[in-house]
Amino acid sequence: MDEQIRIILIIIVSVSIFGLLVFVFVKNYIKNKIDFLVKENKKNKLK
Repeated sequence: MDEQIRIILIIIVSVSIFGLLVFVFVKNYIKNKIDFLVKENKKNKLK
């Protein structure tokens, strides 16, 4: 029983860490994309 609980906890922790990493990468990518689009929009409005 202890072995099963340990395996389940390892799986849960691994999935949580992977999900957190994916979330951070996606958040940074979207933030950079939005900043780029805002700069392009401002540049086009000035012309």
